[in-house]
Amino acid sequence: MLAASGITGGAKAENTRTKTGFVTFIGRPNVGKSTLMNQIIGQKIAITSNKPQTTRNRIQTVYTDERGQIVFVDTPGIHKAKNKLGEYMVGAAEKTISEVDLICWLVEPTTHLGAAEEHIVEKLKECKTPIVLVINKIDTIKKEEILPVIDCYRKELDFVDIVPVCARNGNNVDDLLDVIFSHLDYGPMYYDEDTVTDQPMKQIVAELIREKALHALNDEIPHGIAVVIDSFKERRNARGPITDIDATIICERDSHKGIIIGKGGEMLKKIGTNARYEIEKQLDMKVNLKLWVKVKKEWRDSDILLKNFGYDKKKDK
Repeated sequence: MLAASGITGGAKAENTRTKTGFVTFIGRPNVGKSTLMNQIIGQKIAITSNKPQTTRNRIQTVYTDERGQIVFVDTPGIHKAKNKLGEYMVGAAEKTISEVDLICWLVEPTTHLGAAEEHIVEKLKECKTPIVLVINKIDTIKKEEILPVIDCYRKELDFVDIVPVCARNGNNVDDLLDVIFSHLDYGPMYYDEDTVTDQPMKQIVAELIREKALHALNDEIPHGIAVVIDSFKERRNARGPITDIDATIICERDSHKGIIIGKGGEMLKKIGTNARYEIEKQLDMKVNLKLWVKVKKEWRDSDILLKNFGYDKKKDK
């Protein structure tokens, strides 16, 4: 984990007054992992949508306060892979659980364990990392309904703590932070206090564009798209700094290309307008965003294209 973060040197050898450690959120797709991480960090780093398998890479964010520093590793949802992209995503998620100091398993407030939850239980039984059960979306049930959910999951695994939260509105998120810090060791911080993420801005921008496409497009299309940043340049004009961004949305079928562009280019314009708004908030400056659409058939099953689009298995090792 340290090597993947670009951090060299010794581990947390000496005691300090701060606690530090690596923590991962795992769970089935669409359970709210990225929403929770964004809520904790206080800004959008990981993209969110109501469609499963939104997150595709391990995204690292950093939370720092007077207690110490938590390096969060947000992973893709664990699911049954249907192509090489799916295998990459599942591999990234499952690899992480053995490398961190603490696992936060996010579940929905239900007493029914589906195939995805059962698969996660089997994976967690194989690792020795402490696990906190995080019951998300508690705003969707009554308070008295939480206890049966806790009893259901306690029968499956031993948890060091159980915390009900609502990632969407931040309810009990501070309590979760208290619990996480209580299970971390004392040691020096890995990052500067003002560090929020290790993700390159180009990657964040690409993901923001993909998020807006996820929101706008039909269910069958989003899983088959990727976004590549072709050009990213800052310049100044009479009104101040501006960033010119050229990006390409990759899809798998000619019919999908037509849908993404839309009648008279309306759909692509909508995606671009919504993405530009989010990107300008991230960069704190005006953005000139130009989007294109290209077809790369079956790219999700191509090792070369997966690598070109940023899904490199070797890079995650």
